[in-house]
Amino acid sequence: VQLQASGGGLVQAGGSLRLSCAASGVSFRLNAVGWYRQPPGKQRELVGTISSTGATTYGDSVKGRLTISRDNSRNTVYLEMNSLKPEDTAVYYCWLRGWSTGNVYWGKGTQVTVSS
Repeated sequence: VQLQASGGGLVQAGGSLRLSCAASGVSFRLNAVGWYRQPPGKQRELVGTISSTGATTYGDSVKGRLTISRDNSRNTVYLEMNSLKPEDTAVYYCWLRGWSTGNVYWGKGTQVTVSS
């Protein structure tokens, strides 16, 4: 299983970004996928997940501003980020949980920096 994240960068506070994560080597549509992030000097935390049926969960700090979606035809999960704040600065990691094994796989991460 390989997960390739893209779309990170530098943005001003209040701006928007969309992250993408393309999966390969897996039956993507059967698996829960999502995003975590690790702010500088802090532990990795949940951003949100989306199940194989499209049900979503979000971390408390991002509810209402960040939206997860998936396109099974492209084996890709997206993270739409709006109204970005400096505290959203982090390395963002995409994540996939194997439906039959429960194994968790991580992408390499993409840096998002929000300037004030």
